[in-house]
Formats: sequence, structure tokens, C-alpha cells
Amino acid sequence: MKALNISLLGLGAFALMLSACSGNAPQQPVLTKSGLDVAKFDTIINGDCVKLYTLANANGMEVCVTNYGGRVVSLVVNDKDGKPTDVVLGFDNIAQYADTLNSPTDYGSSVGRYANRIKDSKFTLNGTEYQLRANDHGNCLHGGGTTGWMHKVYKAEQVDGQTLKLTIVAQDGENGFPGTVTATTTYKVTDDNVLDIVWEATTDKETIINQTNHNYYNLSGDFTQAGYDQVLYVNADNFTPSDKLYIPTGEIKSVEGTPMDFRTAHAIGDSIKSEFDQIQNAGGYDHNWCLNTYKDGKGDDTQVCASLYSPKTGILMEMFTNEPGVQVYSGNFQGVGNEVNIHHKNNLVYPQHVSVCLESQKYPDSPNKANWVQPTLKPGEAYYSHAAYKFSIK
Repeated sequence: MKALNISLLGLGAFALMLSACSGNAPQQPVLTKSGLDVAKFDTIINGDCVKLYTLANANGMEVCVTNYGGRVVSLVVNDKDGKPTDVVLGFDNIAQYADTLNSPTDYGSSVGRYANRIKDSKFTLNGTEYQLRANDHGNCLHGGGTTGWMHKVYKAEQVDGQTLKLTIVAQDGENGFPGTVTATTTYKVTDDNVLDIVWEATTDKETIINQTNHNYYNLSGDFTQAGYDQVLYVNADNFTPSDKLYIPTGEIKSVEGTPMDFRTAHAIGDSIKSEFDQIQNAGGYDHNWCLNTYKDGKGDDTQVCASLYSPKTGILMEMFTNEPGVQVYSGNFQGVGNEVNIHHKNNLVYPQHVSVCLESQKYPDSPNKANWVQPTLKPGEAYYSHAAYKFSIK
């Protein structure tokens, strides 16, 4: 089949490409535990095969991943009553993920080359200024958005029934970033109900890199209403305030006495509508917390850095990372603006604040903040980033 540029396709034309990689579709749909039709993810994008991969353990945990953008499409764990519950937002077909004109989204993606924002879409490295692709009010967000890694096809290797390794090669100059980078994202579902994610990379030229996963969590499994009752904990004494375009000011401030204090876990709805200027500017939470688990240039990924809990299902998710920061995003743009009429899994239209993202990261705009942990990677060095999300019943 001739390679096509998916960004120029309408959903109707795109549907003709389904089952392109696996031959004829089976007469009976093959469904995952989360209800996904595997055939709806089988296609070709720009000459590369796209499929849905399933990882599962013996406890009933199932994670479905597409190699388009390295995206987690569904994540099923049992609730307190033993009911399988999908706890991440997304679409039920590859067409919508790939339709950057009508449903641009970062749902579940493995974000690169640089997660979060870079001010004015530029930074200086070794005396050279690099101009990046601007895609967010003049700033560069998530490596260029619709032309970033979340809309690229990764080479997939299913190592075993619980492990998937995804590889991408980003060329020197792509979206303005220097260096040809070979990067991998490895997803693993462990026997103790952990979604374990490891990012690794090398480069042929000094560059910057800051990868993350962008799952949108609602542990109640009910995506029809705001997730205000989700209980959040963040192991952080400080956060980085942002301006009205979500760019850090360069300050590091204490959470003490502010709605940014989640050192004692509490429901997000208790503070998400606060008059606090940071929350008003963002329409909710969209901020970086400075993790207490990162000290002396090293992150301790054996300690819980954040957690989320649903009193409805009893599902508790604990997060671990070696990174210095975590971005907490409360779905402020869902159900508003361009997302008002977008239909998702189970044909649902998501309301505002339906979910929470917990994104491991270097601090946003760190290439332009010399006193912060830097995201630089040199030839001969190995980039390593780790995040793990452990599920249990509380």
C-alpha cells in the first residue's frame, strides 16, 4: 500500500486502511478485557504498521498499547469488588488518535523529545541557539505536539506477554532539536500490578531530552463526570509557579498554606476551584511539583512520590520515579473549547476535570533555567528515566 500522510486524511478515508498490517480482519471481533476491538488499531501510517499490543498478568491487570505514539489505550485493574475497571481515558480506534485536525490529543502517549513546555520555543546549548517548532502560544509543548513523538510510529517488539519495547529514531533538526536520537520506551506489567515504564536514549550530538508518559487517570472508571472525589497525594514541599502561559517563572515556592499542598492526601475537588492565582490562571492544576524523593542529584524510585485514590472503587495508584519533578494536570481543557463534542471510548464526551495526569519529568523550561536539573544528553552518555505506577485496593 502506498504510504499516506495521515494528517491529511479524514476519518472516512482513514477507515479504509484498517487491517492493512494483518491482512483480512477476522469475521468475529477480537476484544480485549477493556472492550477494545483489536482490528480497529491495525493500519498503516506513513508506510509503517500500527497495531494494538496487550500486556497482562495473572491478577487480571491488562494494559493495551499502540505503537502509534507509544500510547497506553486502556489500563484495566480489578476494583474492590473484583470488577475489571478501565482507569485511563482515550479512544477506541486508531483513526481518532491519528486525526490531528479534528481530535488532536496526547492521551496515553510516550512524550518526546522534550515533555512539557519550552519558553518562546528556543534554548541555547554550547553557545548555539536552537529555534523549535512553536505549537502553544509561541512556546514548544511536548516536543512539537502534532509533529512530535506522540504522533510518530514506534518500532515495536513484544518481548513477552508482559513486556513491550518501543523504539524511535528522531533525526537531527527534527522540530528544531539538535542530534539524531535513538530512544526506547519499555512498558512492563509486573506480577504485583505495576505498570513499569523505562525510557532510554542515546544521541550523536549534544541535545536535550525529557520523556514522560501522559496517561489521564480516573480511578473510579466513570468518565461521565468530573473526578473531584479522587484523592491526591504529592510528596513535595515546593512547586514551581507559572505565568498565564504555563511557563515557570523560575521561582521555587513552598506549598505551605496554599492549595498546592498535597502532603496530606485530600480530594482534588476540595481545592481545584480556589481563588489562588496559580489555579485561576490554569483553570485547575497544571503545575510542576519539586519532589522530596529527589535529593543531591538523584531520585529515589523506591519511595512513593505521589498517589491517587478513588473512594468509589477502592483503587489506589502509587507513583515512583527517579525524576526531580511531577506535573499534575487535572484535565482543564477537557470538555471545553475544541473538545466539547469529541467522542471517546464507549462513545463518551468527557467533561472538564474528569481525570488527573501524573507526569514524571525534569522541570518545565529547564533548558532556560540554568540552576535547575538540566536535560542535556551528550554522545557516549545513556539517558535513563523511570516511572512506575502500582495499583492496589485500599
